[in-house]
Amino acid sequence: MSSRLRGRRSSSQAKRQDYPQETTTKKAEVAAAAEMPNYFTETLTCPFGDLATNLSDSELREMAYEILVGSCRSSGGKPLTYISQSERNSERAAATPTLTSSTSLQRSLTSTAASKVKKALGLKSSRRRKASGGESDSERVKKAATIGELLRVQMGVSEQTDSRVRRALLRVAAAQLGRRIESIVLPLEMLQQLKPSDFPNQGEYEAWQRRNLKLLEAGLLLHPLLPLEKTNTAPQQLRQIIRGALEKPLETGKNSESMQALRSIVLSLACRNFDGSVSETSHWADGFPLNLRIYQMLLEACFDVNDETSVIEEVDEVLELIKKTWAVLGMNQMLHNLCFLWILFNRYVVTGEMEGDLLFAANNLLMEVEKDAKAMKDPDYSKILSSTLSAILGWAEKRLVAYHSYFNSDNTESMECVVSMGVLSAKIMVEDISHEYRKRRKEIDVAHERVDTYIRSSLRAAFGQIMEKLRSKRSDKNQQNQLPFLSILAQDVSTLAFSEKAIFSPILKRWHPLAAGVAVATLHSFYGNELKKFIKEIGELTPDILQVLRAADKLEKDLVQIAVENSVDSEDGGKSIIREMPPYEAESVISDLVKSWIKTRLDRLKEWVDRNLQQEVWDPRANKERFAPSAVDVLRIVDEALEAFFLLPISMHAELLPDLTTGIDRCLQHYISKAKSGCGNRSTFVPSMPALTRCSTRSKFSSVFKKKEKFQIAQSRKSQVGTTNGNVSFGVPQLCCRINTLQHIRTELDTLAKRAIAHLRNSESTHVDNIADRMGKAFELSAAACVEGIQQLCEATAYKVVFHDLSHVLWDGLYVGEVSSSRIEPFLQELEHYLEIISLTVHDRVRTRVITEVMKASFDGLLLVLLAGGPARAFGLQDYEIIAEDFKFLTDLFWSNGDGLPADLIEKFSTTVKAILPLFHTDTDSLIEQFKSLTLESYGASAKSKLPLPPTSGQWSPTEPNTLLRVLCYRCDEIAAKFLKKTYDLPKKL
Repeated sequence: MSSRLRGRRSSSQAKRQDYPQETTTKKAEVAAAAEMPNYFTETLTCPFGDLATNLSDSELREMAYEILVGSCRSSGGKPLTYISQSERNSERAAATPTLTSSTSLQRSLTSTAASKVKKALGLKSSRRRKASGGESDSERVKKAATIGELLRVQMGVSEQTDSRVRRALLRVAAAQLGRRIESIVLPLEMLQQLKPSDFPNQGEYEAWQRRNLKLLEAGLLLHPLLPLEKTNTAPQQLRQIIRGALEKPLETGKNSESMQALRSIVLSLACRNFDGSVSETSHWADGFPLNLRIYQMLLEACFDVNDETSVIEEVDEVLELIKKTWAVLGMNQMLHNLCFLWILFNRYVVTGEMEGDLLFAANNLLMEVEKDAKAMKDPDYSKILSSTLSAILGWAEKRLVAYHSYFNSDNTESMECVVSMGVLSAKIMVEDISHEYRKRRKEIDVAHERVDTYIRSSLRAAFGQIMEKLRSKRSDKNQQNQLPFLSILAQDVSTLAFSEKAIFSPILKRWHPLAAGVAVATLHSFYGNELKKFIKEIGELTPDILQVLRAADKLEKDLVQIAVENSVDSEDGGKSIIREMPPYEAESVISDLVKSWIKTRLDRLKEWVDRNLQQEVWDPRANKERFAPSAVDVLRIVDEALEAFFLLPISMHAELLPDLTTGIDRCLQHYISKAKSGCGNRSTFVPSMPALTRCSTRSKFSSVFKKKEKFQIAQSRKSQVGTTNGNVSFGVPQLCCRINTLQHIRTELDTLAKRAIAHLRNSESTHVDNIADRMGKAFELSAAACVEGIQQLCEATAYKVVFHDLSHVLWDGLYVGEVSSSRIEPFLQELEHYLEIISLTVHDRVRTRVITEVMKASFDGLLLVLLAGGPARAFGLQDYEIIAEDFKFLTDLFWSNGDGLPADLIEKFSTTVKAILPLFHTDTDSLIEQFKSLTLESYGASAKSKLPLPPTSGQWSPTEPNTLLRVLCYRCDEIAAKFLKKTYDLPKKL
């Protein structure tokens, strides 16, 4: 976390130490948490993240203790004084406080007043726990006479280690006179001050030294506050020192060169500032997640070592001391609240969820975190907050999506606490972390949506359990003349509904005003599905069928009555809930009205497509997915149409769905057609080939063309290159946006079909399976149009780039005049720029296809230059090496050292070029003989008197006469010129 995070804590935040308090009644009720069903004890993953080094918890705890003692020394009013072990024991025996680093550490435990923190969090005093067998306050006072001594015991630090730490800190204080703890690098100073003689044996000293080096590595290299600059050599030097010291103990004498080098490098890394200046504060333990993990070790000391579910009575004084480490660890009140929240919650979970007080306290602290989240927008804080809340939310929702299995009438207070934590976590994550929520703030009620999901999910599970129980009973009893299955199910569902209304709905109503209504609507739906299956199998009316229908009717009346009572004060009078409860009695559906509704929707969709396409500019920057906003709106309207269709209170959804999907398919085809229209194709951009000419040896060695000739050539090329209109909507980024749009529609078509099938299967229509089977082909015409359109746009984009946008460096520049001075490099440079645009713009799934088309167009362009480049170009045998090398440069661009197109794909499309290029290395006489032979094979005996002029097929091949003829036409060779003059009387210029 940056230093600005610490600085942004306002004075009001600094003063805000108390947490939200609940009523005395609530605190008393939460004791029932111990009765919550505990099916298993979970182990949660720490949300702060793992350290990129093998520091153990004990090593972190020891470091935390050193920072704590050093911080108390730095902020205390008295100088640090070392007390020997014998003096310490005698003082403890006399029950006199030991002189420690500050006044706060000397505070006597016997004077501790009732904890304000415990009161604020709703935690019971530990004095009320004596009867349960825990250690009494007086017994702990005898063992630890001061807060400092208590902390040592709580953190599991031995007296020998404590003495060594304080002795080292005295030496550090003497060496760094006047400097505060946050201005020094504590592990570095400890390495300097402690020697092997301070340890029981060499092995323990070396382990301690390795621990400090690993901490330096973690704080300065692996998890630094400021990112390491690539140009800074200090990190590499520090790694080398640490690596060497792990193999052979570091010499830490004051005048040791290795120690001086270590100090120099460590301080250069620790004293960096955000603005590049040297910081007065040393940043070695305030980078994430190292600081949080160290702070976690400190907060764990708040729990009684003899009762892992109990927070010590001296928690106020302990937290007061712990907060003195904030300057070193880069902490503030908000981070403290978040860490303490996790410590309380995690302790509740890992101890078997038996101490309800911890859950209640965590919930109260989560309310404080909610306030913090609204005030703090730092990205690092948000990341830790999100991770922590995700862990809490995951745990809570595992219980809430099946709350009927975890809670009952005896532990509803615990359920309320779990719901509160789940809803609060989700609300903070959505409202205070999610960027998407800010865009549509009024559309989301997080608590309402979450609780709605919990109700429906848990009742689904409860309903399934009732069904399974009934089936099991029926199979076991195997009695005759028993009540019909659905009659018993209706009775049990009614019992469940009234139980829900009495026990759970009053709790859930706090977040969802229509909790009972949603519950009965869910049960109504589940029972209705079973009733529907029953009705489908009815062949004739029987007493059993009548009994089932009566039971269903009574159940429906009970459910509707609960829904109506629950909806009295709602805004819509409960209409939304009643709409979820279509009557069990089959109703007649007026087919013509539904078809009219479908026609109106489709006409509106068609009008919107036309109106919005007129305004579409195909800007890939319109959204992060880089497709047209109009496509999003089209698909949204289509989805709304489908959803609205399935919300219609009818029973013929399956029969009428094909009418709707066929109309939607036509509208989407219309959109796709408009999206690709006017963009051109391959033939739009490939220039027409000039008439054949022959070369003269003079033209090859002319130093320059006349200005008039060059102008005429350029004009000739431009007239041959196809163009689209000058509208910006046909630029390369816009073409890429069109490709992305069609790809997005193609992907969403499958989703639409699946969603329609899901809607269909949840409806009460008949013949669902038959229609669902055909729904896979519901939008096949639009899907085919997308495939065709993407191919056309990929080809158009590629040939536009090569033959239109880059014509000045390819068609008008490549190999014009002297080959060696007009090579392919300018074309490659500009082509690479376009490839970057395409790579950054086109969707991943079609990116390879577009770039492949660009490669094919580039190869076609090269062949067109070589075989139809006009009289401005001429090639000699010596030019073959240049041309071959240029082609390799071109293929290398697309291969891009393995990061580009696959090598086999490049090989596949470069076959033609590789077959043609050797012709430019073949001597003229051989070419003429090959040409004559191939021409005679093609035309037979009629060609013996006079060789006919082979037509241009455009399919270049070394065995195709026209290809060989063109190589001869551009061969700067007297033999070739005479042959062409004699055989075809070809001119030297156009």
